[in-house]
Amino acid sequence: MEGDRDNYYLDQVTISEGSEDGYQYEEIPADDDFSLTDGDEDLLRAVRTAQEQAEDVQSERSPLSSQRPVSHRPEVVDDFLRNFLIKMGMMKTLECFQTEWYEMMQKGLLQPEAVGFVPDVYAHNQMLDSEIKSLKKEVETYKLAASKAKESMVKLQKERDFHRMHHKRVAQEKNKLINDIKRLKAHYASYEPLLKQLHEKYQTVLRQKMLTSLERDRAVGEVTGLQATLNNMESGPKVDLLVKKDDFKPKKDDGPTQKSIREAREKELLQEGVALYNAEKDPNKQIGKAHPKDSEFPPDNRVNPLLAQLKGKSSHLLKTSGYSLSNTLKAHELAVSCLALHPRKEILVTASDDRLWKMWSIPSGEIIMTGEGHSDWLSGCCFHPNGTKLATSSGDSTVRIWDFAKSECILTLEGHTHAVWGCSWHTCGDFLASCSLDNNSKIWDLNSERCRYTMRGHVDSVNSIEFLPYSNIVLTSSADKTLSLWDARMGGCAQTFYGHLHSCNYATFNMKGDTIASCDSYGILKLWDVRKVSAVLSVDAGPHPGNQVAFDPSGQLVSLASNDGTVKVLVLTSGQLMNLEGHKEDAQCVIFDHKGDYLISGGSDGTVRFWS
Repeated sequence: MEGDRDNYYLDQVTISEGSEDGYQYEEIPADDDFSLTDGDEDLLRAVRTAQEQAEDVQSERSPLSSQRPVSHRPEVVDDFLRNFLIKMGMMKTLECFQTEWYEMMQKGLLQPEAVGFVPDVYAHNQMLDSEIKSLKKEVETYKLAASKAKESMVKLQKERDFHRMHHKRVAQEKNKLINDIKRLKAHYASYEPLLKQLHEKYQTVLRQKMLTSLERDRAVGEVTGLQATLNNMESGPKVDLLVKKDDFKPKKDDGPTQKSIREAREKELLQEGVALYNAEKDPNKQIGKAHPKDSEFPPDNRVNPLLAQLKGKSSHLLKTSGYSLSNTLKAHELAVSCLALHPRKEILVTASDDRLWKMWSIPSGEIIMTGEGHSDWLSGCCFHPNGTKLATSSGDSTVRIWDFAKSECILTLEGHTHAVWGCSWHTCGDFLASCSLDNNSKIWDLNSERCRYTMRGHVDSVNSIEFLPYSNIVLTSSADKTLSLWDARMGGCAQTFYGHLHSCNYATFNMKGDTIASCDSYGILKLWDVRKVSAVLSVDAGPHPGNQVAFDPSGQLVSLASNDGTVKVLVLTSGQLMNLEGHKEDAQCVIFDHKGDYLISGGSDGTVRFWS
């Protein structure tokens, strides 16, 4: 058993002898010579301890030894003979001796001088015999204690040698790691100048790109103006500065004189540096080749039927004194990045950094469906207007369309070069808008499954995008501190709002579409009048960033999800700002229900909280 136990101790840790990356380990010799000089390995001390234990046991067995000693009286002859006969087992002889001895004592035949003491040599021999027996027992006890001490010493020496060798190997591993860290630091330091140079080149290219974009817009404007001038002056006698290339093609009734005149005009314009007009290269007309499955945008004069539901809600909201936490749902393990409500049913969808989206029945909190397919975190989600599909955006640079009837992803839209921050459905359900970290926004046609337009204009990340309900207007917010309105039918920018001093994280319309709410990275909440193209209200809810903002259905309340873990509610009629505390970490998203009865928020703690 002891041998097996030693082998067990030696097999506890397996140390690999291989070397990696050319690192040379030192050879660690095994200590075969067991030293007996250490204090913990002294055999004499172990024997002394065993002897003390034996003395303690003997003292426990003879309780009278600690009492006062009894005076010793020499043993007389008759007692000596009796003891000897008893010891030898001669009981008959003992009886005869005692009978004769006591008879002679009664008769007075024994003289007192004859009855003397036993000679010292006999008493001494008897004492030595007893001492020899006692010493033999002690020797056996000491041998047993010495054997146990030897076994313990051998086991401890083996464990000592094993741990000593393991400690040396760990020290070598530590030195190897230190060398690796030093080498990696030197390697990283060698890249610092290159990274700095690349960053400077990137900034230079970015500035050149912005200047090129401005120059392009200016050139397009000049071309448009010249084209209008050309159209107005076609019947006049003056020579046009911008001539269509088709005018120089020979016609059936053209004679040699007209052809020579056109050639002369063309040469004259080319010598003056005026380019000939080519309709195929006109940026205003180069929309792209039509696809047979392309959808048509609906007219932009439709009336929002949801506006009729706003009557009677203002009085209800004015009586509301505040919100209180009514329910908490642990939805995801990681942060909840987006919330979306079904257009008609009490169903909530949550998207998270754990690459999953989940569908819940509210307010019971029962899970209905889980979607898995994105290869990176989810940033946004949006229900199809008829409620049968869901669009999700992700950090994997894609937008996915999910069909609830098939319980699977039916379409993946790829075109962005960086993470996609959000998506929004057109009310007709045929178009989807998305915004990305690549500074662009895209309009996707779901029937032809392609990108119809790429909306370029922002010079930094586009953080949010939203369609105005029952309209072809798209609202975007960007890290370049601006908001923009776009015409989805042409992909052009219609209006830009300036006023934020920091990155705009989110922007949204109210139900009427005449007011925009936006928030930035310093917690500033702004309200914009769309018709006046100016800010009408600015509220400092910082210093923590505002992540998302939402209007209630009546447009009288604005909620803000803040990085300080609170949800802030602004009452526009009174200017009161309420703080709803409940999230343990950052509040990432917030929405009102369709009736405005309660508020829903999601946070980095993975929970969804309901405020009523």
